[in-house]
Amino acid sequence: MSKVAIVTGGTRGIGAATAVALKEAGYKVAANYAGNDEAARNFHKQTGIATYKWSVADYDACAAGIAQVETDLGPISVLVNNAGITRDAMFHKMTRAQWDEVIGTNLSGVFNMTHPLWARMRARKFGRIITISSVNGQKGQMGQANYSAAKAGDIGFTKALALEGARAGITVNVICPGYIATDMVMTVPEKAREAIIAQIPVGRLGEAEEIARCVVFLASENSGFITGATLSANGGQYLV
Repeated sequence: MSKVAIVTGGTRGIGAATAVALKEAGYKVAANYAGNDEAARNFHKQTGIATYKWSVADYDACAAGIAQVETDLGPISVLVNNAGITRDAMFHKMTRAQWDEVIGTNLSGVFNMTHPLWARMRARKFGRIITISSVNGQKGQMGQANYSAAKAGDIGFTKALALEGARAGITVNVICPGYIATDMVMTVPEKAREAIIAQIPVGRLGEAEEIARCVVFLASENSGFITGATLSANGGQYLV
C-alpha cells in the first residue's frame, strides 16, 4: 500500500499530534490548514511535514489540494478528517451564519475531502478514512446545536460509508474524543475547566497524542477487520 497520509486541520492540536505520529509511523504526511499561516510555518519548521492551505468547506479547493498532494507525495492511502471549528451560541441566539459555518467545515468538509479520494481508493482496493468527531456528537451539548449536529452527522456518514467500502478494502472509522488539552480547551477559564474535569472519571483532560495513537492504529494494515466503528476516547465521561 501507499504510505501517504493527509490530515486536515493538521498543524495544530489533535491534527498536529496526529500528523507527527503518522510521520513517526513511516508515512509521508501532508498537513492541511485553513488560515493560520504562522502556526503552519512553525509546524513545518519544527516537524518537516509539508503543509497545504485550503478550506475543507470548499469542494473544489479540496479536489485541487488533494491532487497537488498526490503529485508531491504520491497516492493517498490514509485520510484523517480532523478539521473542525466552533461557533457556540444558545440556539435562540444562534445565527444562520453560525450554523452554516460549522456544518460547512465539520460535516460538509468530511464529504468534500472524502469524495474526491473515494474512487481512487476503490481502484487501488485499499484506503483508510478516519474522522475525528466528538463526545458532544454522541451526547449533545448545550450551546452547541450546530457542532453536535455536525459531529453526530460524521458518525452516521462513517457507518454508511463503511458498508460501501468494505468489499473494496477501504475501512471507515470515527474517533470521538472527549475534552483534550488543546489550545481551544485551554482558553476556557480555569474554573470552567475544573468543572469539566470534575465530570471526567479519570480526573484529567486527554492529551492530543492519545488521540493520535488511536488514529495510527486505525490507519494501519492491522486494523483491516475494524470498519464502521466509533472509538470513544473520553476518559469515561460518556459511556456508549
